[in-house]
Amino acid sequence: MSDTATVENAVPTTSAAPGARTVWQSVRVPVIAVTVLLLVSVGLAVLAGRGATGELDAESYEPAGSRAIVQLLRDEGVTVHVARTVAEARAAAEGATVLVTHPALLPADRLTAVTADAAGVVLVQPTSAALEAVASDLVPLVKDDVEDRDPGCALPIAQRAGRAEVGGVEYGRFAPRPDAPPVALCYPRAEQERIPSAPLAREGRVTALGAGNFLTNDRLDSDGNAALALGLLGERADLVWFRPSLDDPALEGGSKPLHVLLPDSVKVALLQLAIAALVVAAWRARRLGPVVAEPLPVVVRAAEATEGLARLYRRAEARHRAATSLRDAAVRSIAPRFGLPPVGADPRAVTEAVARHTGRPSHEIGELLYGEAPDGDAALVDLADSLDTLAAQLRNGKAREGHPPKGTP
Repeated sequence: MSDTATVENAVPTTSAAPGARTVWQSVRVPVIAVTVLLLVSVGLAVLAGRGATGELDAESYEPAGSRAIVQLLRDEGVTVHVARTVAEARAAAEGATVLVTHPALLPADRLTAVTADAAGVVLVQPTSAALEAVASDLVPLVKDDVEDRDPGCALPIAQRAGRAEVGGVEYGRFAPRPDAPPVALCYPRAEQERIPSAPLAREGRVTALGAGNFLTNDRLDSDGNAALALGLLGERADLVWFRPSLDDPALEGGSKPLHVLLPDSVKVALLQLAIAALVVAAWRARRLGPVVAEPLPVVVRAAEATEGLARLYRRAEARHRAATSLRDAAVRSIAPRFGLPPVGADPRAVTEAVARHTGRPSHEIGELLYGEAPDGDAALVDLADSLDTLAAQLRNGKAREGHPPKGTP
């Protein structure tokens, strides 16, 4: 039994490097925090790209939707065409007022195509690229809070509406073209910068809105919001209400990457978290220190380990496991003698090779090496003795092959 089950002496040194579990416990808090922030950021980016559910949707009854103003416009005799795709908006845009609720989602060429034949264009929070696409000299200048303001301009629509809830992005002009139409800047702040700006800016047929809150269902009845919305969107008999969607096939070639849709504040937060994660990683790596070799507290002799394992097998009455270990060890020792692999060798090949070499019957060798598990301790001991005898026969047989006994011709 000692020939078939041995344990090598333990090496008296080990490494003080932390295991995977220790490392995970050390870094799990920042890793989980960064993961949660990334998931939240991706969700916000997707919502920002598609617009929040129902936001400025002409058919939405949600607070952020715009079903109420659309119904008021229809009651006033305005034909409202609700467009979800570039193709639908272009088909109804000729001679109409085109409202684009999220112009930042449209590539410049698509926005130009949608508004080319329109008599009036209203853009909600347009970017510089969007304003350039509609041939306007207006540019976004500053951001401001949404609040109640007086018109502060001579535009008849704003004068009739009076005080309204506006704000967000404010627009103005740096250096207009010589042939540029006059601009009306309505609802400006009380304190103006060097370059005048306002959240409602009209230049020719283009109107830029710093925010679309006064068009929503929950804010339409405040101050002059309804009058301002009716005046801007009801100037003509036809209105195209275009709310772009990333599902539009026409936008497949111009979809914006995710990092473009992320708000600047989220990008700054992600950068700060990345720097913090690097600092924590450097701190933890320095704290763990170098690898140290230390002597093990206990060295277990091979014989003692074998005896202890045998006692565990006996206490658990694991005769099948013990017999399997003995037989596997015997096969691993026997198979290489006949050019067979020590692990995974074909049982029939091993049996026939051993039987041919020892002159014993094949069924006897097969029963010894691959037979049923012993049904008692005495049978297990007999199995171990038989395996030792077989190993001795193979060793002696190999010796006789190399040195034939005297008298052999």
